[in-house]
Amino acid sequence: MTIDPAEKSALYHIANPKSIAFFGASNNFNRMGTIILDSLRALGFEGPVYPVHPKETQVLGYAAYSSVAELPEAPDLAIMVLPTDVVGQYLEACGKRGTRHAVIVSGGFKEVGGRGPELEAEVKQIADRHSIRFLGPNCLGVANPHQRLNPTPFHYDAEPGFIGLASQSGSFVTQMFNYLAGYGLGYSTAFSVGNEANIDIVDCMEYLATCPHTRVIALYIEGIRRGDRFIEAARKIVPHKPIIALYIGGTEAGRRAGFSHTGSMAGPDALYAGMFKQSGIIRAASLTEMFDLCWALGTLPLPAGNRVLVQTHSGGPGATAADACDRDGLVLPQLSGSIVQALRPFMPHTGTLGNPVDLTFSKSPMDYFDEIPAVLLEEENTDILMVYFLAPSAFIERAFKQRGLTPEKVAEESRKLALDAAEKFINVVSAQDKPVVGFTYRSLNEAFTRHLITGGIPIFPDPKRASRALRALLDYKKWKVRLPEEKAPDRGDA
Repeated sequence: MTIDPAEKSALYHIANPKSIAFFGASNNFNRMGTIILDSLRALGFEGPVYPVHPKETQVLGYAAYSSVAELPEAPDLAIMVLPTDVVGQYLEACGKRGTRHAVIVSGGFKEVGGRGPELEAEVKQIADRHSIRFLGPNCLGVANPHQRLNPTPFHYDAEPGFIGLASQSGSFVTQMFNYLAGYGLGYSTAFSVGNEANIDIVDCMEYLATCPHTRVIALYIEGIRRGDRFIEAARKIVPHKPIIALYIGGTEAGRRAGFSHTGSMAGPDALYAGMFKQSGIIRAASLTEMFDLCWALGTLPLPAGNRVLVQTHSGGPGATAADACDRDGLVLPQLSGSIVQALRPFMPHTGTLGNPVDLTFSKSPMDYFDEIPAVLLEEENTDILMVYFLAPSAFIERAFKQRGLTPEKVAEESRKLALDAAEKFINVVSAQDKPVVGFTYRSLNEAFTRHLITGGIPIFPDPKRASRALRALLDYKKWKVRLPEEKAPDRGDA
């Protein structure tokens, strides 16, 4: 049997444990350990969970054990939310029992100074003695929704997704669940590395390169210890999967915050910019942008070039899109004569057959979602289509109300037509291989827009965010061509 390369990494067992021993949870929801165990339970992890507690016989419905020695088996993974000074003794007990993987959520180590570095060194020595690989300390661990695994403080309320995250902030793992859900996105697997005493961001990046659910890798970086290894690994990964990085240590304020947060040693911004450039990593300017770029790179085909055609029925949004594209190095060529002729039957006399193609108001509103984009996607002088969307629901509802329908029937019929419009557009897009993005100033939660997003079409709340994502597609294409194709990373038990 062929073994998936991901299974050769220590992180495979942390992200895909068969059983878990949990330390630091009780029935008191004022405790962080209890909150984290509740999240694990809520997502429905299917393997055995063994809370270890000196007094409780049952914790959140799980049978509890007073010591590691009493556990019915050596668990695959130990999760520790314990006082700093007892972490070592429990890790020692787990090592003697045969557990070889751990997540140490507990803080109070290197990041706080004092005795913290000494205690962290002791934990590392214990782990080395028992061949234990662990995330942390001072981290929030791992989330793998594909395995219903979420031992983090927040309930996972997104769908299992394709974004693999390695983060030196635990918050950006667990507090982004709801944000990603708003865009129809989710994690494949997300790692919080904390102080990186044993497993670091490079190890996580290499694991995500082999993870079958991960299409794009996101990195939140406060500082990189193994710079040469980071560059080497990234150059091997990028031809296979794009990597997006957010680095915050390049300013004095960011450097100080990162050091007090995880003890990370940041470097000059220009140094990290150079590392990313050598590696083929695309740098994001903000967390929002990082996920925008992941969305585009995880869903869209790479464009043949940088020529964009903008479709709109409003002048201001079209002009704003044109300006954003130009600022990101994208060009808006004029339509060819054949496409102009093909569009004329659909255009009112108030429309503009330029680029942007501005309909002002469609002769037949549904043409905006199938006939018109179908024609525009045939334009040989363009590589990308950007569309401004105004969900038709408001206009549809008015028409149905005029017919005297009940409010319930108005809502039902309006939703049906909105979904039909979205489905028409999805069918047009899926019949060709050009990247298509949308933008809207209305809520992304409207049924029409949600259906487009579910159908694989990124819809951004602003054309600038859309144009920046398109720029990332072109940048990634450049790196795929520039970097040599190498076998995907396989470091064994790295």
